[in-house]
Amino acid sequence: MKKILKEIWPYILVLFIVVLVKAYIVSPIRVNGPSMEKTLLDQDIMILDKIHYRFRPIQRFDIVVIHLDTEDIIKRVIGLPGEEIEYKDNKLYVNGKYVKEKFSHAKTEDYDLSQLNHRKIPKNSYFVLGDNRTDSLDSRVLGFIQKERIQGHATYTIFPFNRWGKKK
Repeated sequence: MKKILKEIWPYILVLFIVVLVKAYIVSPIRVNGPSMEKTLLDQDIMILDKIHYRFRPIQRFDIVVIHLDTEDIIKRVIGLPGEEIEYKDNKLYVNGKYVKEKFSHAKTEDYDLSQLNHRKIPKNSYFVLGDNRTDSLDSRVLGFIQKERIQGHATYTIFPFNRWGKKK
């Protein structure tokens, strides 16, 4: 029995480490649906970095994974706590000032936070959108996303191999 335990101990240790890494540090996540096209495509597999936001604050335009009741969704952070967000003529305005978006996205219809019965994004909450604005379930429907629902940062696509790399 001791000999068997001695032989399988390294495998048990490796399995334990893999489970810990997947649970607390990084794990794969699959993109489901067209809401982040053209940046991310349906069925792309990405790496979810679960510890990124322990060392760095969530920033505008980060791609994040959000846990909803029945699924995880991938969106882009547009608005931060305390900000006023408005889209007018397909341009983003934060606190009344134009902010250039350095990624491609579908046309965004005119929108402001009054449609969510707010003037500003509440504390510990974020306003998120999909890049495919015409086909995205995001803050315009879901409302503000609380910080505790954000599972982590998703930047690297690992599959399919022809799409390998960092996404912005």
